[in-house]
Amino acid sequence: MNYVIAVLPDRIQAEAAYSALEKEGLPMEQVSILGKGYKSADEFGLIDPNQPARKQAGLLSFWLIPFGFVGGYLFNVSTGFNLVESVGAIGNHLIGGLLGAVAGAMGSFFVGGGVGASVGSGDALPYRNRLNQGKYLVVVSGAANITTKATSVLRQFNPENLQGYATQG
Repeated sequence: MNYVIAVLPDRIQAEAAYSALEKEGLPMEQVSILGKGYKSADEFGLIDPNQPARKQAGLLSFWLIPFGFVGGYLFNVSTGFNLVESVGAIGNHLIGGLLGAVAGAMGSFFVGGGVGASVGSGDALPYRNRLNQGKYLVVVSGAANITTKATSVLRQFNPENLQGYATQG
């Protein structure tokens, strides 16, 4: 499936582009307008960047928290550092393990969440930002001949951005 996404500055231009696509005979069930009064980014299926970030942080925490616990425990065993005098050696080792697990949790949250938010969304985040600025997106999906025809029609409207995508499958 191929996609063409045009970013237009206002509703009037988005509606004019939609009408021009209709006049060219494109199948209108494959044309969408995103923006205020039309489909939202969520309704269309643009990925919320927080979803992959949460998923990435969860996957990292699955590994980092246990390894952090083991690392903190072994570090305390090897150094023999007394964190709390009254709990004894085993208690200090367990406290070291818990502190290591907390460090693993922080690592998964900051690294997994930060990288997931910046990388996991692909181009969806810039498009969401443009929608939040009050701009409109005209999206055409379909075979290569449809998106090629749509690209030539949409160029007439001097969009701020005109991007094509091809998905495999």
